[in-house]
Amino acid sequence: MNLELFIAKRIIGNKAYKSSVSAPIIKIGIAAIAIGIIVMLIAIATGLGLQQKIRDKVVAFNGHIEITNYDTNASDESQVPILRDQDFYPKFNAVEEVTHIQGVATKFAVIRTETDFEGVVIKGVGADYKWDYFKEFLVDGRLPDFSGKRNEEILISSYLANRLGFKVGDKFQTLFGENLNKMPRIINYEIVGIYNSGFQELDEKFCIADLRHIQRLNKWEANQIGSFEVFIDDFSDIDETYENVFKAIPSMLNATPVNKKYYTVFEWIKIFEANINIIIIIMIIVAGINMITTLLVLILERTNMIGILKALGSSNWSVRKVFLYNASYLIGLGLLWGNLIGLGLLFAQKYFKLFPLNPDTYYVSEAPVYLHWDYILILNVGTFVACLLMLLIPSVIISRISPVKAIRFE
Repeated sequence: MNLELFIAKRIIGNKAYKSSVSAPIIKIGIAAIAIGIIVMLIAIATGLGLQQKIRDKVVAFNGHIEITNYDTNASDESQVPILRDQDFYPKFNAVEEVTHIQGVATKFAVIRTETDFEGVVIKGVGADYKWDYFKEFLVDGRLPDFSGKRNEEILISSYLANRLGFKVGDKFQTLFGENLNKMPRIINYEIVGIYNSGFQELDEKFCIADLRHIQRLNKWEANQIGSFEVFIDDFSDIDETYENVFKAIPSMLNATPVNKKYYTVFEWIKIFEANINIIIIIMIIVAGINMITTLLVLILERTNMIGILKALGSSNWSVRKVFLYNASYLIGLGLLWGNLIGLGLLFAQKYFKLFPLNPDTYYVSEAPVYLHWDYILILNVGTFVACLLMLLIPSVIISRISPVKAIRFE
């Protein structure tokens, strides 16, 4: 029989204990644990969710890794073509982390209407294009279909549609410049879909059309493209996978990971991780200090009991265990309420979008939520262990209590 646990249970179940002087302080300690876990859960879930959403938006336009010819030109327009016939296409068997590879090309253009014009980048894609991300971004119409004959279907952003007064079904002229000595070439595109990624920096620039138009305008062969976009299964391994991809491609080709191409964006979202860590540390310290105060009050209130237990032969560690069991119960109670409230709020945000965000600042229209059992479990276990370790130090005060003085204490 575990005597210390038995005594702790009797203390917890005692009605007088629940109405004692320490009761308000105990409630404050439990509330501190609950509030701490709520804040930490929200910080982690929304921080990771925001990271993931922004990352996915950038990957949608670029892939995880881009394979191009070596070129000092840093513009968005494809300059030097690559042969589509490569050992790594259409299956990148040399690197198992690669899930998909597609050929694309880009070209600068000007959309012209009767009253306005807008400079854009036409991204040419083919039948191998991965539409998964744009299915989520689609707000009106449908996605283009480039699996058959060459067509003039195009997907534009809601930013451009609102700016130029377009809607699904409208047609417009697009001018492609060759050089200053030649007249621009014109393609009449038809809008079949409108997307909104929420990433205005990219939405205001890219339209998705048939790759074969770019090949014809650039006078390329059917097996020539501007670049390959590579998708991988785990973004956390992008640096290692990039190295493997770079080693697997021919020496005349270059590979660039998306976190290097859009360096400023990914450095910005790294700040979220630092903020999350700071919040976790602060919340654990606050919760720990509250529990230390609660434990000291419990010890003070039970001084007579401590004296009696020592007089009966209990060791200091045995008496300390009684109060640590008691504190563990209070920590567990705080974690329970914190998880119920915190996860409830997060599920409500995930499914009902209760809290909006400014897309101009955060690239998303509502606070995204990422929920996974692994970080929830680690957070709870880590908080419990950290608080309990912090309580070991103040529990040493029990060893300084004299049995004679404790029994007489009132």
